[in-house]
Amino acid sequence: MRKSHPVRRVVLATAATVSGVVLLLSLKPSSDPASAQAGGTIPQQTAAAQESAQGGTGATAGGAVTGDVVQTQYGPVQVRITVSGNKIMKAEAVQAPKGGESDQKTALSVPKLNQDVVAKQSPQIDTVSGATYTSEGYKKSLQSAIDKANEAASQAQPSAQPSQTAGGSAGAAAKTVTGAVSQTQYGPVQARITVSGGKITNAEAVQAPKGGTSDQKTALSIPKLNQEAVAAGSADIDSVSGATYTSEGYKKSLQSALDQAGG
Repeated sequence: MRKSHPVRRVVLATAATVSGVVLLLSLKPSSDPASAQAGGTIPQQTAAAQESAQGGTGATAGGAVTGDVVQTQYGPVQVRITVSGNKIMKAEAVQAPKGGESDQKTALSVPKLNQDVVAKQSPQIDTVSGATYTSEGYKKSLQSAIDKANEAASQAQPSAQPSQTAGGSAGAAAKTVTGAVSQTQYGPVQARITVSGGKITNAEAVQAPKGGTSDQKTALSIPKLNQEAVAAGSADIDSVSGATYTSEGYKKSLQSALDQAGG
C-alpha cells in the first residue's frame, strides 16, 4: 500500500484548518446595531443620549424668573416660576419660613401653593389654612415674578402685536397700578391691579388688616374681592359679609388704582 507523502499531509491539514476558520466566521452573529435591533436586542444608549431623550437637558423657552423677597411675620418668602410658551410650567419657593412650627407649616403649604399656581396660571390662588402669612407672602412674591416675566415678554415682542403672557396679562399693553392706601378701623387696605386691553386682568391686596380676628377676615375676604374686581372690571363690587370695613377700604383703594390707570 502506497504511503502518503509528509508534505501532502501538511497541505491537507492546513486546508482543513482554513476551512474550519471560514465556517466559524460565517456563523458569528453580526455586531451591527441595525442587525441587533432587528433581532430584538436594542443597543445601549450613552448616559447623555438617555438624558436628552428624557428632556433632562432641554432649555425652557421662557426661562426661570425669581420674584422679590417678601418679609413675613415668620420669615422671608420668595417664589420662582419657570415660564414656557407663555405658560407657568413650574413654581417653587426659593425661600420660606423655617424653624420650629414654621417647618411643618412650610412643608404643608408650599407644595399646595406651587400646584395651585400651575393649575390656575395666576396669582389668584387660595390661602392655605394654618399658613396665612406664608401664603400671603408667597402670593406677593409670585405677583412680582409674573410682573417680571411680563416685562421681559413685552421687551422681546413688538409693541404693536402684544400677546398673552404668564399670569393673564398681555405683553406690552399690560400695566400694573397700585391704589392709594385706605385707612380702616382695623388697619390699612391697599389694592393693586394689572390692566391690559382696558380690562383688569389681575387684582390683589398689597396691604390688609392683620392680627387677631383680622387675619381670618382678611383671608376670607381678600381672595373674593380680588376675584370680584377682575370679574366686574370696576370698583363696583359687593362687600364680603363679616368683613365690611376691609371691603369698603379695598373698594376705595381699587377705585384709586382705576383712576390712575385711566378708568
